[in-house]
Amino acid sequence: MPTPTSIGLFPLHSVLLPGATLSLRVFERRYLDLVSECTRDQRGFGVCLILIGDEVGVPATPAKYGTQARIDDFSTGDDGLLHLRIRGGRRFRVGTTHVRDNGLLLADVDWCEFDPDDELRPEHATLSLVLERILEQVGGEHAKAPPARMDEASWVGWRLAELLPLQESQRQGLLQMDDPHARLDWLLRWIS
Repeated sequence: MPTPTSIGLFPLHSVLLPGATLSLRVFERRYLDLVSECTRDQRGFGVCLILIGDEVGVPATPAKYGTQARIDDFSTGDDGLLHLRIRGGRRFRVGTTHVRDNGLLLADVDWCEFDPDDELRPEHATLSLVLERILEQVGGEHAKAPPARMDEASWVGWRLAELLPLQESQRQGLLQMDDPHARLDWLLRWIS
């Protein structure tokens, strides 16, 4: 059994999905330190949905599954705060957690397996069409993806989970599923 990896957590009231992006404003010392360490060591940090607590102040209770975040871009905003654009990578399961002196939540995590490169099954073809229509309307980076991506079960599922008007608890449920086809089954029931 692989040894768990220890990473810093950035608990949010949002779920970061693999391949998705989020914008963050960073102002608390513990998170500025985390960003500095991650930049220096060229590694990511973990984003987990908050189950109990708030994004600021006392460390929150995170969900048991999260996503590794990599910093895509950063700037200083007009408000003087650090602005980050992060992208979701690999999923993980949270083991034990502890709090640093500066209030940063650290977690020992077990990495989830990467989704297989399965093709979309015929019963999920409607979902590919729904995603195409959404991307035509909203544009963005995923709208420029090669057409072959619309046949990838994992990619279609993650993009729909990102773009559909789901509750964060529903996104969290999808994040916790290991099977991309089960994710698509759930999304198909939700759309129907």
